[in-house]
Amino acid sequence: MELEDIYRRDLNLLIALCVLLEEGSVSKAAIRLSLSQSAMSRVLGRLRSLTGDPLFTRHGQQLIPTQRALELNAQLTAPLDTLRHVLSPEEFDPAKCEQSFKIATTDYAMQTILPFALPRIYEEAPGLSLEFAPLQHDQLMRQLTSEGCDMAICRPTGPVDPLQSDRLGLVSVFCMVSKHHPLADKALTLEDYLAYPHAVIAISDGVKALIDEALRGHPEPKLALRAYHLEAAVAMLDSLPLIITVPADLAYLVGEKYDLVIKPLPFEFKPFDYSLIWHPRTEHSAAQVWLRNLIKEECSRLIDTRIKDMGFV
Repeated sequence: MELEDIYRRDLNLLIALCVLLEEGSVSKAAIRLSLSQSAMSRVLGRLRSLTGDPLFTRHGQQLIPTQRALELNAQLTAPLDTLRHVLSPEEFDPAKCEQSFKIATTDYAMQTILPFALPRIYEEAPGLSLEFAPLQHDQLMRQLTSEGCDMAICRPTGPVDPLQSDRLGLVSVFCMVSKHHPLADKALTLEDYLAYPHAVIAISDGVKALIDEALRGHPEPKLALRAYHLEAAVAMLDSLPLIITVPADLAYLVGEKYDLVIKPLPFEFKPFDYSLIWHPRTEHSAAQVWLRNLIKEECSRLIDTRIKDMGFV
């Protein structure tokens, strides 16, 4: 029998058969299925027509199943148990999770916030597997659908509908200079900022556009390097008096490690929201909900702590 043939059958009749077998009574089965007794009798008639068997004989008020009814009941037990499982609310135990998740993320998030969520993720779900993909703002919908990413972490560059999102916290941008830089011991002015060569590290196109907008009407900074990782800029500090522009969290994490002086931007720059974004297709997956909630909890707590320490709110 083909699927379309099964579709045309009233499979609810098979549920009614199991209830009749359990109750041994048309009236009791009617109560369980919220039917009138006459409607339940009609269901039994349709069952007999469907199976070509009387299914029950009467002994007083008791229904006695035929051999065919007993055989059908035995054959239906396993598939109906499977249906109960499929249709029951999904229970998720992270300790037993062996799923793989793919997260599209920016260099900023990969370097400064996600690593701090990983220990708890693997503590709760040691069998889980994570893959990180470079985030593409202009292809976000495609990444979360045909490219199989489960979620994304980024600064939304516009409305995300019909995607779902949850705010993680505020992110800003700072500067860093070497302790031997001519500006190391003085306040950074806009004139100084524009006079020296720059390195831009882990700054997305969207955030760079915000910086460019804030500097509209001024000469363009002298960009010597744009890279994903800080080490490339650090390697140049002995040969160039670089001003390194980085996400504030990255400055917070590496300033002391590389013996760098952290300075605020010398122009108005409003901190912006970073968000966790996902497609509605994963909205109700118990595993996805668990991972999203954990990332939000850990990353939001981390961001909130840092923005207080850095004093930009």
